[in-house]
Amino acid sequence: MNKNNTRIQEFNPQTKGALQGIRVIDISRLVAGNMLSLQLGDAGADVIKIEPIKGDPLRAWKEEGDTYFWKVYARNKRSIALNVRDDEGKAILLELLKQADVFIENYRPGTLEKMGLSPEVLHQHNPQLIIVRISGFGQTGPYAQQPGFGTLVEAMSGFAHRTGFADREPVLPPLALADMITGVYGANAVTTALFARFRQLSQGQVIDLSLLESIYSVLGPEAAIYEKTGLIKQRIGSASNTSAPRNVYCCRDGKYVALSGSTQTMALRFFDLIGHSEFADDPRFCDNSARVKNREQLDIIIADWFAQRNRAEALELVREAGVTVGPVYSIDDIVNDPHFIHRQVHLSVADDDFGSLSMPNILPRYSSTPGVWRFPAPKLGEHSHEILSELGFDEQKISMLRQKGAIA
Repeated sequence: MNKNNTRIQEFNPQTKGALQGIRVIDISRLVAGNMLSLQLGDAGADVIKIEPIKGDPLRAWKEEGDTYFWKVYARNKRSIALNVRDDEGKAILLELLKQADVFIENYRPGTLEKMGLSPEVLHQHNPQLIIVRISGFGQTGPYAQQPGFGTLVEAMSGFAHRTGFADREPVLPPLALADMITGVYGANAVTTALFARFRQLSQGQVIDLSLLESIYSVLGPEAAIYEKTGLIKQRIGSASNTSAPRNVYCCRDGKYVALSGSTQTMALRFFDLIGHSEFADDPRFCDNSARVKNREQLDIIIADWFAQRNRAEALELVREAGVTVGPVYSIDDIVNDPHFIHRQVHLSVADDDFGSLSMPNILPRYSSTPGVWRFPAPKLGEHSHEILSELGFDEQKISMLRQKGAIA
């Protein structure tokens, strides 16, 4: 048990999941590829994380000297530190890929080809291999060779243009949002490709996965709207271009709530609650289209109602009225919230450095094949010897490779 008397989730390498027997070689760095392979590892795949001799740069993302990002994104993986620019290191990579089901890489497009490891070459050695190529802008096109960090694509995708307030600068997300979305798309793509292979619809294949296209997809119909109407949607803070009332409101105690009256029934219930039943017949607010056009007037009225009440009181009244409302939480609210605790949205997981460490639970939740907790995030090269032994390397060969700097 930890200090909050919460059960600590232990790791068990013998645990089996739905992807038991699937081997994943992940040579990517930072977030998108790690997010992808995390999900496969959580489902029971054998994920071998190939790191540079100095380690995945994600290890350098530290808070007060500790690698929390690595501990979360690298669970359920084994680490081998390998210099793949060295001929012997590249030969080891190729041997691993001959026995693998999935290969994840995020080099700049063309790099694998320069290394002599193009998809065509890899498929000659292993026709069943599913190759996921993650890049900022895709493997083709005018921008293919440009560096593609999430920050750039969050700006170029149109996402930042829509985030923030109209009278201020566009706002980038304060976390690796494009990478996370790309990782989720990638995991779905891999399982789809594995299923296609299982059904003999294909052998191996190449998945071209770009951060730009992944985050652009969240804009939904905005291109269609622009094409047919010429409308370029602008920043409107926490309000919505498509429904009203919908916003974040400050209560008397300085705490915030988020309200969504996105259906006619919800809106009318809320108007009744705040003493404005007449809005049902008011041409400014009688339907959603009118409310969107007159959103600023409506928000002034709603904000005044919330400003007269503490958050707890406001939440109780709005919920009793059957209207969708919720508090705006910070992380300290989240870790102490009874619903998060009951659902085990985050778990205390066994950790060598801290004893236990809180991290997001495995998603999604399966009734018959739940996710597995096999390995904590590995130390750099922790499994190098083990993995090379599985390939048939003897002690002398492993020692020689270590001395030459091909492995660590």
